[in-house]
Amino acid sequence: MSTQYYTKEGLDKLKQELNQLVSVERQAISQQIAEARDKGDLSENAEYDAAKNAQGMLELKISQLEETIRNARIIDESKIDTSKVALLSVVDLKNLNNNTNLTYSIVPESETDIKKGKISVNSPISKGLLGKSKGEIVEIKVPAGTLKFEIINISRL
Repeated sequence: MSTQYYTKEGLDKLKQELNQLVSVERQAISQQIAEARDKGDLSENAEYDAAKNAQGMLELKISQLEETIRNARIIDESKIDTSKVALLSVVDLKNLNNNTNLTYSIVPESETDIKKGKISVNSPISKGLLGKSKGEIVEIKVPAGTLKFEIINISRL
């Protein structure tokens, strides 16, 4: 697995999820397996088979999260240059198509949350903004057409 970059907040969220899976979910599935085993013949016990499958899926998820956390790197937000749009920039925009103001935070793919204005660094809008400066007019092609933005301000998370 390749290195993935996270904010401290994003990595902490992954660690909390891993802790939940290991300390709560793993024990719950073990309990389900024990209860199904107590019901008798394992060769014809659908509950036992379902619990064992769930255990396998859980262990796979735990393993994947552990590897992701091992390979994760935290981005030093204090070293972000706010003269140009980059990963972890907060960009205030004016949509010149309809005169509305928008604010987007450009975050790693895994931390995307459109409801909070956090868009993936790999999204069409982010790709169109990366490397641009305050005051620039940017035209970005998106599936719905072309959007025209003016960059009003750039700050960091």
